[in-house]
Amino acid sequence: MLMFMDTEQSFTELSQIGEMIVSCTQCERLVGWCSTVAQQKIKRYRHQEYWGRPLPGFGDPLANLVVVGLAPAAHGGNRTGRMFTGDDSGTWLIRAMYQAGFANQATSEHREDGLELLGSYVTAAVRCAPPDNRPTVEEFKSCLPYLSAELDMIQPRVILALGHMAYNAVRAHFRDRGLDMRPWRFSHGGQFSIPTLKPVTLITSYHPSRQNTQTGRLTREMLQSVFEAARIIISSS
Repeated sequence: MLMFMDTEQSFTELSQIGEMIVSCTQCERLVGWCSTVAQQKIKRYRHQEYWGRPLPGFGDPLANLVVVGLAPAAHGGNRTGRMFTGDDSGTWLIRAMYQAGFANQATSEHREDGLELLGSYVTAAVRCAPPDNRPTVEEFKSCLPYLSAELDMIQPRVILALGHMAYNAVRAHFRDRGLDMRPWRFSHGGQFSIPTLKPVTLITSYHPSRQNTQTGRLTREMLQSVFEAARIIISSS
């Protein structure tokens, strides 16, 4: 694993990964979809310039907590150019992070809104907005090295996986490093101790998608509880 001595070096290395992600063209279907959405837009955002490219993660390069989502939303991150920004999922997520002390404000609307993540970093399993929010297996595999590079550099104390796809990405990351992931089972609020040289705990949560939040499968209290659990683990380290 890579180790860094100071924040400046970490910023430099993560920014290099970010540049690679933004310029990535591996998945023709996803690149084409992001570009099409950015050109066609939707009515309420018709006067805005869309990002329309793959998205890097963002946040504290020395984070104790890394939050992993599924992928950018077509008219959220794919529009604003930042993960969990400008959509309902981002509203839920950043509010919960703020209440747990992992963000300096409770809103995430655009790249220049003043949001700063505190001891935390937000990323995703897939970096392009996929049609119907469903990346293919090959697209998932193509993006995994980017997440792995971020996790190796940051070396967080806690990883929070939002939904099954993020959970599977984290499992694949550690499985590629020779760890046995077979006993793991996804559940909201699940915690898994990962036997690495530096202690890591994986916490699993339902994704704050509209499908989950509007049906009551995920409540604000449920989402808040996983961040409070992460805070307790970090504080006890």
